[in-house]
Amino acid sequence: MAGLTTHILDTANGVPAAGVTIEIIKVTDDRRIKLRTVKTNVDGRTDTPILSGDQCVPGSYEMIFHIGAYFRSRKVNPDPSSFLDKVPIRFTISSEEEHYHVPLLTSPWSYSTYRGS
Repeated sequence: MAGLTTHILDTANGVPAAGVTIEIIKVTDDRRIKLRTVKTNVDGRTDTPILSGDQCVPGSYEMIFHIGAYFRSRKVNPDPSSFLDKVPIRFTISSEEEHYHVPLLTSPWSYSTYRGS
């Protein structure tokens, strides 16, 4: 099924990152169009795909993960001095028929991502 999903893991604390705000933006040569804002659930995922079906058209996109706010607001082991604030991941959707999964592995000081399945 075509679409865009994510999964965020807090590698500093060994838990899914719940309550992270994510913005999804369509990027063109002359504009940035915010498509929607979502939050992760207790599993570090969104309840529904970020984009699905005919929303998932070829082009450049950016997901902005509000990681700093997440680490500052943790009830257990908060980090008021985290290095990262907003983590932008820019990527290309090349086929409206494929599924795109953009996981984020993060700590207050670093992150990594890849195209998942």
